[in-house]
Amino acid sequence: MATLTFYGAAHTVTGSCHLLEADGKRIMLDCGLFQGRREESAIKNQSFPFDPKDIDVLILSHAHIDHSGKLPMLVKHGFSGTVYSTHATRDLANIMLLDSAHIQMKDAQFMTKKHAKRGLPPVEALYTSEDAMAALELFQTIGYRKTIPVTAAVDLTFYDAGHILGSAIVVLDIRGSGGSTRLCFTGDLGRPNRPILRDPELIGDVDALITESTYGGRFHVDDLTALDRLEDILKRTTARGGRVIVPAFSVGRTQELVYDLHQLQKHGRLPDIPIYVDSPLSANATEIFRIHPECMDPDVREDLLTRKDPFGFQKLHYITAVEDSKALNASRQPMVIISSSGMCEAGRILHHLANNIENPRNTILITGYNAEHTLGRRLVEKQPVVNILGDEYTVKAEVQVMNSLSAHADRTELLSWIGQFDRARLQNIYLVHGDEDQLKKMDQGVREELGFSVTHTPAIGDRFTL
Repeated sequence: MATLTFYGAAHTVTGSCHLLEADGKRIMLDCGLFQGRREESAIKNQSFPFDPKDIDVLILSHAHIDHSGKLPMLVKHGFSGTVYSTHATRDLANIMLLDSAHIQMKDAQFMTKKHAKRGLPPVEALYTSEDAMAALELFQTIGYRKTIPVTAAVDLTFYDAGHILGSAIVVLDIRGSGGSTRLCFTGDLGRPNRPILRDPELIGDVDALITESTYGGRFHVDDLTALDRLEDILKRTTARGGRVIVPAFSVGRTQELVYDLHQLQKHGRLPDIPIYVDSPLSANATEIFRIHPECMDPDVREDLLTRKDPFGFQKLHYITAVEDSKALNASRQPMVIISSSGMCEAGRILHHLANNIENPRNTILITGYNAEHTLGRRLVEKQPVVNILGDEYTVKAEVQVMNSLSAHADRTELLSWIGQFDRARLQNIYLVHGDEDQLKKMDQGVREELGFSVTHTPAIGDRFTL
């Protein structure tokens, strides 16, 4: 008998973590950090509702921190099994987990100083760089469409999810006394017909499906409209002497934005202004994109193989040094600044927002999903006053939202991908990684539009028998 227990990304979009128990072994699917209100995040991220020593295997769908970021803490608390991922995910995890550890340590130092003034005890980091390195030593990588045993009773196959570089749809073939069961976990499902990465793969029929629902009730506009909107925002903002400030995830969103800006530049549609990618992590991630042409669309792969750089052009500058980052805010000339993090919860983007949000000539361009209770969500909701680094700011800059640049499949794309499966064979669908309203709409779509009868929207701790 095999069971599934849901420990994260249940009725929310962050902290992906699901546990499969089969043949006496415990296999974890993802181990991500929870992102949201700082106090709530701190509490949820400090512990596990299970003993990490009991986990035998961890399978990582992709490198985004809400899917991978708690792995060093898992190791810190006793996990010593194998971590399975694609080759590109391992390379991205190498820089992302070390960057996350650096952030944890800096945050702990900052809070310790505040506590010292109040006579409170020091704050311990969730994990350190040493914990991240220990986690990275546990990785074993496999290519797409290669099947390997991860336990005596469970085989693993990765398929391309088309979400970020190296992202995988996880398929597990589970053998038991009553026969075999095929379980699919989408991780985060990408979008068809997008630049750079290949489309999400179709994988054949399965018996049970765990699927994300981030945009279960929302629709993206088409690519042509998105490029037109991007051009319009850039030209309107620069015409009034303003800046475009773009919070963006270092992996995936930043590279796609750079690619889109390159397309505008190539066709003479880009204003004559400098563009800065202000993030050491983004710069390092872009280098990893360049060495993984196997994940790319044929056109981008050809550019990489013939040394035509799709992630660089004349007006584009990558910023790594802190002094150069500060110099951007000292200048008042029009420019585009792309900086992490995408949900505006940490990183250099906070300083760029603080320096530019009260200038009506500027534009803040939100290009992807922002979880509830994050600064990014408050900007999306057009709240008139926001808190940045402990100070209140009046939002006078124009705020534009372009969800069409999202790396997540929308409602139509999700339903189209799920619709491939045989309704007679697929007996259970578990909807995760979605806010409450999106889960409800996704559940309705799967039942009413696709005709599947058995869907679940598990809460934290819910356990099901496969």
